[in-house]
Amino acid sequence: MAYRNKVYIAFDGDNDMTAYKSLEMWNANPNFDFNFNNAHDLNHALDSSQEETIKRKLRERFANSKLFILLVGEDTKYLYKFVRWEIEVAIKLELPIVAVNLNGKRQDDDLIPAVLRDELHITVPYKEKIIKYAMDNWPDSDKRHRGNGETGEYGYKDKVYEDLGL
Repeated sequence: MAYRNKVYIAFDGDNDMTAYKSLEMWNANPNFDFNFNNAHDLNHALDSSQEETIKRKLRERFANSKLFILLVGEDTKYLYKFVRWEIEVAIKLELPIVAVNLNGKRQDDDLIPAVLRDELHITVPYKEKIIKYAMDNWPDSDKRHRGNGETGEYGYKDKVYEDLGL
């Protein structure tokens, strides 16, 4: 098995690319305390004309991933061809899932894809500090909750946000 040290990020490539690129910029900027190994740095070139070829390459990225981040935008819940498939793969692999609301909400709302609603995940707003906190802390919490047979959405208490200055 490959060493899992990557973060797999799923998002609406048509509408939420700016949010994804911001994560990459935070990661690249030494002035931000935001570091992760991006699974999308593997096998960059995807033949976008062949769905199975894309999914094969995405599975390679999953094989190296330790965490799954879903950027939740206005249209994410309607994306079945790839985003829903990516969510289903993350669930099957039991990857810790961080749902990041681009609308800034701290909890799930009607934008969360139905396939994720009853699955174990944490929801945070699209803010650098809380995303970083979730990346650092949710995998251990996920393991504990999963070990207790728990499912569904989790969220951080207001105190966590206060401590982060949010």
